Amino acid sequence: MYGLRFRVGCLLVLGAILVIGGCGDSADEHPAESPGLTGGWSTAGCEFLRLPERMAVAGVAMPVTPAKLEAAMARIEKAGRGEFPGSFAGLEVDQENTRAIVHRVPSAAFDEFIRGTAEDTCIVVRDAAYSAVDLTFWHDRVLADLDYWTHCGVRIVSIGARHDGAGVEIGTQDVERARAELPARYGPEAPLLFVSEPPVRPLTNPTATPRIN
Repeated sequence: MYGLRFRVGCLLVLGAILVIGGCGDSADEHPAESPGLTGGWSTAGCEFLRLPERMAVAGVAMPVTPAKLEAAMARIEKAGRGEFPGSFAGLEVDQENTRAIVHRVPSAAFDEFIRGTAEDTCIVVRDAAYSAVDLTFWHDRVLADLDYWTHCGVRIVSIGARHDGAGVEIGTQDVERARAELPARYGPEAPLLFVSEPPVRPLTNPTATPRIN
């Protein structure tokens, strides 16, 4: 089940106790046949008002993704990663508005597939600067150099390919230094975004029962 505004992408958090990998398929990139629409568009199903579906969780009404929308998202993600890897960047679900948002490098062929598979669901399509395949390449390149950056004194805490195709987000304690040194190594074309992030701190004895005075 997708969570509220759930984002499909990849994130690696580097620390003593948490490492999350699996950053998309490694299929060969195929350039889009033609650019298609730019500026974004939405399917015909977005013309209809739909109230969000909810389910009770511990007595609280929580939004859920309708089955038909979830199925359409699954088809789009599968085709995006398998048939249109040069276009697909990622997707998310907006449960409050009962819609999915697909981020893609403009592609007439992928757009046509989305129209055909959306049925009567609401799918909003937005432009992305890079595909998931593009960002996986840069993600893996920085990941392979972690020892180098540690040796250089640049403390990288997390690496994440943005689901909206904007770039690879680098979480670091040394933002200004990373912003200067990483592009010098990878080139100005590298789609790297830098955010300040504190070091990961492992819990000490997390299973201990708290003492109440």
